[in-house]
Amino acid sequence: MRVEYRDLGRMPYKECWTLQQSLFDELLARKHDPATRQDEAGYLLLVEHPPVYTLGKSGHAENMLVSEEFLRSHGAEYYHIDRGGDITFHGEGQIVGYPILDLERIGIGLRQYIDSLEEAVIRTVAAYGIVAGRIAGASGVWITEGERPPRKICAIGVRSSRYVTMHGFALNVATDLRWFSHINPCGFTDRGVTSIVRETGRNIPLDEVKALVVKNLEEILKIEIYKK
Repeated sequence: MRVEYRDLGRMPYKECWTLQQSLFDELLARKHDPATRQDEAGYLLLVEHPPVYTLGKSGHAENMLVSEEFLRSHGAEYYHIDRGGDITFHGEGQIVGYPILDLERIGIGLRQYIDSLEEAVIRTVAAYGIVAGRIAGASGVWITEGERPPRKICAIGVRSSRYVTMHGFALNVATDLRWFSHINPCGFTDRGVTSIVRETGRNIPLDEVKALVVKNLEEILKIEIYKK
């Protein structure tokens, strides 16, 4: 199966959301179209957003700890969206991935797909000597070693309709973690957030991490990710 990869660079959240929705609608519309190439399974968008907070459909507004006016005064936006999960932050130094995929064509279910996203990130950060994994009952990728509380390095929230996905993951590479002080990240009050740079003390190029994410997704999902 082939998946088209688009590196969008830096793009405002609303503009990217519109693009993502159009590709999602297109993939749904041609899902059972016999004229569609049977080896095409969708799209992978990787992007870096200006500061923005998003609240999932099952999230709790009280996990935003400041007013929208405060956010706007600091150059950040705020959106209620239709993915799963609670509140999270996107900003510079973070790789946000939106895989828009037909899981039926790939041959996996939604739970396996989410596990695959998590595994791709676990393998990616392992390349930098970071031991990360999962926590039961909490989506995303976490670091639990040491005496510090668990800290999330990647948030995951997905929407699916007729086995076509949208939304995805947000991996902190060099993110300014102070932005997370304005929320209870993903609804948790007893856990922290971290980044590859925070854990390693090294400056890691975003493009290098993107290449690893693409490679690991290809291997785990058994797909070919290509650029047009």
